[in-house]
Amino acid sequence: MSQNELIAGTASAEQFDSDVPEKKSRSRLGLVVVGVLGGSVAALYAVAAPFIAPALRKVCLPFVPATTAQVENVLMVLRARSGSLVDIGSGDGRIVIAAAKRGFQASGLELNPWLVWYSRYNAWRQGVHRSTSFHISDLWKVSFAQYTNVVIFGVPQMMEQLELKLAKELPNTATVVACRFPFPTWVPELTAGDGIDTVWMYDAKTFKSHQQRDMERRTTADNDDMADSQT
Repeated sequence: MSQNELIAGTASAEQFDSDVPEKKSRSRLGLVVVGVLGGSVAALYAVAAPFIAPALRKVCLPFVPATTAQVENVLMVLRARSGSLVDIGSGDGRIVIAAAKRGFQASGLELNPWLVWYSRYNAWRQGVHRSTSFHISDLWKVSFAQYTNVVIFGVPQMMEQLELKLAKELPNTATVVACRFPFPTWVPELTAGDGIDTVWMYDAKTFKSHQQRDMERRTTADNDDMADSQT
């Protein structure tokens, strides 16, 4: 081997040796970048999933914090009431906490776990954690038979179905307060506020009796139709 070939071979070996650490460094950098991006996506999903998942349900209760006027109106129409209270779609817990301060044993039902945890912390911070409870619950999967006061910040597409559920499960002594949107067929006993701050209070004995009469009328009409078809 000539001296020139030997020098060229040595140079190539040195170049190869210098390329190996550089390639390894680039490989490690790539893994770090992929790891960071993957971790960021996972963290974003963990934070966003509790907010997105409820919106994918058939009937969604978006989180829109109650205004101070709404909270005051709810408490005003319930001023003569006491006992247990449940807020359906309790959000950050402000209705539940305010009701507990007025003497209610108050509970909140909420699908978003972040809001439930925040509500529990806020109730503890305001000194009403012993008279409040917050649950990660789907309103369609729980019974309301144990409650004598119900508060709901609903949306129009769910109110008719909720009418049937509450009328079936609530005791005659119960009261229901609807905020922002009234129930479609129930007649309120009392209203308070204006615009988006309006609340409607309904008496269970009244709407249950109306529902019973409607069912009896429908049954009578169906029987009459059946009798006519047989003559």
